[in-house]
Amino acid sequence: MVMTYSGAVKVGGPADVHELPDLMISKVAVGPMDNNAYLLRCRATDEQLLIDAANDADTLLTLIGADGIASVVTTHQHGDHWQALAEVVSATGARTYAGRDDAEGIPVATDVLVEDGDTIRVGRVELTARHLVGHTPGSIALVYDDPHGHPHVFTGDCLFPGGPGRTTRPKEFNSLMDGLETKVFDVLPDETWVYPGHGNDTTLGTERPHLAEWRARGW
Repeated sequence: MVMTYSGAVKVGGPADVHELPDLMISKVAVGPMDNNAYLLRCRATDEQLLIDAANDADTLLTLIGADGIASVVTTHQHGDHWQALAEVVSATGARTYAGRDDAEGIPVATDVLVEDGDTIRVGRVELTARHLVGHTPGSIALVYDDPHGHPHVFTGDCLFPGGPGRTTRPKEFNSLMDGLETKVFDVLPDETWVYPGHGNDTTLGTERPHLAEWRARGW
């Protein structure tokens, strides 16, 4: 029986697996801030990539399994998103990726500095990086444009159900909103599935009607 993916996970609970034709996405919650980590597995090659080694290395390494990972992407420099990074990299030898403007704030060396529009591969699957300035200077989202269906976007802390990620100044808020609108909402369809850095998933269609409301409230 094929289980329906909901994206609802709890710390200490099992991963939820989103099975796509070319890619398997396993979502798990870890750590005291309920961070989401995502393990992507190319179905053609079995190569794996981890998005945010946020916390609880034992849980992440168990999820990764004996096949290991080729790479780990850190969506941004905030500490709750890289607490397990050193241990995961040490155990797997994975290549590290992060946005160029956030790499200095991550205390594990970044092998590949990511720019807007760069491609990150996991096996035969391609992810496109989108640089979104505001939550941090170098936050990146990763877009998987599924050739068999709708796109999928991993937003880190830049977009959640109900609004953009936290910013501290109006300039940063406006920058983040501008980036979300031009690089995400304006170019991806309503069916696009959103995988955030904390909490439940959403879709762009669910959030799109509220863009003006977010602008007006300023957060």
